[in-house]
Amino acid sequence: MTDTRRRVKVYTLNEDRQWDDRGTGHVSSGYVERLKGMSLLVRAESDGESGSLLLESKINPNTAYQKQQDTLIVWSEAENYDLALSFQEKAGCDEIWEKICQVQGKDPSVDITQELVDESEEERFDDMSSPGLELPPCELGRLEELAELVASSLPSPLRREKLALAVENEGYIRKLLELFRQCEDLENADGLHHLYEIVKGIFLLNRTALFEVMFSEECIMDVIGCLEHDPVLGAAPRRHRDFLTKTARFKEVIPIGDPELRAKIHQTYRVQYIQDMVLPTPSVFEENMLSTLHSFIFFNKVEIVGMLQDDEKFLTDLFAQLTDEATDDDKRYELVNFLKEFCAFSQTLQPQNREAFFKTLSNMGILPALEVVLGMDDVQVRGAATDIFSYLVEYNPSMVREFVMQESQQNDDDILLINLIIEHMICDTDPELGGAVQLMGLLRTLVDPENMLATANKTEKTEFLSFFYKHCMHILSAPLLANTTDDKLSKDDFQTSQLLALILELLTFCVEHHTYHIKNYIINKDVLRRVLVLTASQHAFLALCALRFMRRIIGLKDEFYNRYIIRNFLFEPVVKAFLNNGARYNLMNSAIIEMFEYVRVDVKSLTAHIVENYWKALEDVNYVQTFKGLKLRYEQQRERQDNPKLDSMRSILRNHRFRRDARTLDDDEEMWFNADEDELEDGEAVVPPSDNKTTKTSGGAGENEDLMDPISKFMERKKLKDSDEKEVLGKSSSLSGRQSPSFKLSFSGSTTKTSLSSPPPSASLHPGSPGSPGSPGSGAKGSPPTAVTTKGGLVGLVDYPDDDEEDEEDVSGESKEETPPLSKKSKLSS
Repeated sequence: MTDTRRRVKVYTLNEDRQWDDRGTGHVSSGYVERLKGMSLLVRAESDGESGSLLLESKINPNTAYQKQQDTLIVWSEAENYDLALSFQEKAGCDEIWEKICQVQGKDPSVDITQELVDESEEERFDDMSSPGLELPPCELGRLEELAELVASSLPSPLRREKLALAVENEGYIRKLLELFRQCEDLENADGLHHLYEIVKGIFLLNRTALFEVMFSEECIMDVIGCLEHDPVLGAAPRRHRDFLTKTARFKEVIPIGDPELRAKIHQTYRVQYIQDMVLPTPSVFEENMLSTLHSFIFFNKVEIVGMLQDDEKFLTDLFAQLTDEATDDDKRYELVNFLKEFCAFSQTLQPQNREAFFKTLSNMGILPALEVVLGMDDVQVRGAATDIFSYLVEYNPSMVREFVMQESQQNDDDILLINLIIEHMICDTDPELGGAVQLMGLLRTLVDPENMLATANKTEKTEFLSFFYKHCMHILSAPLLANTTDDKLSKDDFQTSQLLALILELLTFCVEHHTYHIKNYIINKDVLRRVLVLTASQHAFLALCALRFMRRIIGLKDEFYNRYIIRNFLFEPVVKAFLNNGARYNLMNSAIIEMFEYVRVDVKSLTAHIVENYWKALEDVNYVQTFKGLKLRYEQQRERQDNPKLDSMRSILRNHRFRRDARTLDDDEEMWFNADEDELEDGEAVVPPSDNKTTKTSGGAGENEDLMDPISKFMERKKLKDSDEKEVLGKSSSLSGRQSPSFKLSFSGSTTKTSLSSPPPSASLHPGSPGSPGSPGSGAKGSPPTAVTTKGGLVGLVDYPDDDEEDEEDVSGESKEETPPLSKKSKLSS
């Protein structure tokens, strides 16, 4: 089996028509039993002889393989699956190309092994009779005929391929460019218009061999000249050549010793210019015809970056001059722009290649160099350096964080790289703060815990955030603190407000994503008080930023923050802003109401603080129920605090309720649940006082003492109370005073015997229910109770788990003795 190993990169074309790097390995050709034929095999170079397969592709006799730029082989394995092998050496490409041609029975001198055929069977049959396409002689009088031939060939893939072969084999491009020079000398407008159509059509042939001729040093300017004479423009051609030769200047900021690299840079710039500026915008049908042009530019850029990256002398000189104090400003500006362009080129690389690229720059000292450049006064130089810094942060923020933490051990805070970035953000002179917005985004990426690493030995989040709050936060917050001294705004112009809004956005991000670091800073520096001063700004966007900052703090439900807000009365500026906004229905109004609504629902401590201190200012707001709801919630909380025994009783009763026996209710019990309930008059005790003696009843209905009557009355009172609460929330009038409690519990040690002359209609002779703790139980089934033993004190009633909102009040009796609720089944005695 033949096994020739050559170093290659494997590329696949993605949906965006961009090449994705699949890895580097060594290619060989050989017979694969599973595929039943000769195949191309690429094994990852890092895995050795038994390395993983990057590619296993059978050389299909009918597949069209293309050889491009001496080191590329491109083909399609499926309708939307294109592959490419990029060889390190031309010899390796030639050897694999010979293997492919050998399998397909082709001459290795060709650049494409098969004709691309997609057209209908009729077209294929018609063209099979003609072995090739015959071009008219390249003469001035035949240009119109040639233009028509090119236009008629483009719709058919087979005719396009034949036309491309004819143009390539006959050296037709150079003959056309000679005619172009003649037409220009003769000012032959018709001939120039025909040449424009012809050259444009040659681009759409999408053939690498033709591009290599057209983009050669001796031909490319004439090709651009042909494309200047668009017939649509009439007698006013574009002057692309003037721009490239007179306006655009190639500057070697560091001398490039490799002539091949210099020529490649020139070629890439001009081809990119043709693609972006010279060629007309392709239609939907023409776009795919320029895929080879996109690939040509892509691989050129990859090659340029690789050649520069491997030239250690070039990069060493670049960074040495960049950081040298003797370098003049103009020279440094050119150096920084070159480095910026270099980083921009790297964006075409695949992730693994880009990682190696930035690692090389890091080893060469790009971050210390940027620190020097950012400390300079030249705004243009700093702007280019910021763009380079953004490439580094977006690709590897951990690398930047590690550098700034290391340099803090030798340098003062003022000259740290990250603090230079903060200062440039604060001092941005652009009225729209375009640079400040970019820098704020970079700072946000650096302090984002989501992209911080955690290892067994250390946590990047802990280390970097401790560093940031110690060395950087005071610089970031300085404009905010300086502009809010004495609880009033020092400056309220548009640019200052924009800057403060950016700072607040970053601080809000810190509140959401950092823990005790930002909390300690806010509380120790009284930052929230300063931020709330901004609610008085004439710029609504800044006031809303301040409200958003406070809303994020409240949303954490952190009692440290809540106590800080209460202690410093920090709702006062919010209430003032709300009242100053008046009856205007705007974003400020909605934001403040939403904040109070959140407090009403979720934050008890702040609810009490707001009602106790700001109720008088808010009680007349009746177009929403938020503030009345705050007052109601506050009163409910107070009643629970005033009656802790009831609160504990509720939990005890709730526990009893959920431990009810799983048994079927007897008829009498069901009768009790289904019975009507009587009203309980105000002031009447729910549970009548009883002595400690046994109360005897006779079997007659008129003589029975119904102890369940208070229960039924309580249930009716509960319904009335619920409807009253709904009515309070539904009214738009102001809430005045404290709602009176819905029901009262009587604690009594009196020995007075309360006797009911006759049971109410809702009372049953056997009212005991396992679902009502504290109610008297029944005796044997079917027999009336003969005696009920009760004990003076508290008797528990039915409690529901959703009764947390109800108002309760204790009314003390003469006796202070308390008795726990009766068990589910009270013991009966005769």
